[in-house]
Amino acid sequence: MATRPEQLAAALSKGLAPVYLVSGDDTLLVTEACDLIIAAAKAQGFSERSVHHVDTGFSWHGLTQDAASMSLFCERKILDVRVPSKKFDKDASALLRDWVGNDSNVDTVLLLRTDRLQPKQRSSAWFKALEADGVVVLIWPLAANEFPRWLQSRLQNKGLALQPDALAYLAARVEGNLLAAVQEIEKLALQDLPAPISEQSLAACLEDTSRFTSFDLVDAALQGSPDRVHKVLWGLKEEGVSVFAIMGALTSQLRRLGQTRGMPPGRARAVQQFLQRSRIPTHQWLAECSVIDQQAKGVGIGDPWISLEQLLLCMAGADKVSRPSIHQRLLRRR
Repeated sequence: MATRPEQLAAALSKGLAPVYLVSGDDTLLVTEACDLIIAAAKAQGFSERSVHHVDTGFSWHGLTQDAASMSLFCERKILDVRVPSKKFDKDASALLRDWVGNDSNVDTVLLLRTDRLQPKQRSSAWFKALEADGVVVLIWPLAANEFPRWLQSRLQNKGLALQPDALAYLAARVEGNLLAAVQEIEKLALQDLPAPISEQSLAACLEDTSRFTSFDLVDAALQGSPDRVHKVLWGLKEEGVSVFAIMGALTSQLRRLGQTRGMPPGRARAVQQFLQRSRIPTHQWLAECSVIDQQAKGVGIGDPWISLEQLLLCMAGADKVSRPSIHQRLLRRR
């Protein structure tokens, strides 16, 4: 059964499944989902837990042996398996397909935690078997417009209330770093500030812990958010990210426009919005990328960072911003 992260607690209250697969790139959200499963299992008598790391020398058949070997003081066990997505090989496929249909594993809960699975893996026989007889939790990155709601929910769970401007301020400071967001909320809970907390009070006890990736920047351009493009781009530059790293993410996404299968839902929607908004063919956007590449290599005229911002702002639909190729021609005339 496919279950959204926010539905997991309700699903666990109805009973345990024999197998759980939790997949995602955000360590915090994956860990929290797994902690929920472990807590529910322990509440139902699965008091022993063994942790397995799938690396060199690991044997999937060893899980069967572990499940069969109970201690003197425990009759039910949780097998907590940490497995990189690339390690789901033929042996894993065979064992997992056998596991879900094996009644002898009734006293064992198998918990698999992994990073994001590729579309091909999510259409495999072993994945479909887990989805049919177990519970699969796919955790996608939070989109920018989803982050404030997620943050508000976390604050409410801690009994904290923020004024609207304070919530916007906090979201801007910790965006892209969920672990930092949770840490800052924990700090606020200890401050005993008067509610609702004002922006001024909040600013006095926070540090700027926002952290972005090149894909956050590309998403901002596709979503049509010029202000966010500016913020994320120069944040990446300050962190020492190279132009080439950003260009790699950008050109990769441009070449895949229209191929949204397997993408996180938020990014797929952003791509569709961009395709509906853009009047420029994909090959022209890639041609603009080549201009920036030449500048970064010292061959072309102009600053690659400025040109990169121009390109991304154009993609985001900003008014009165020229494409890098047009700006470069103007520079050559001087």
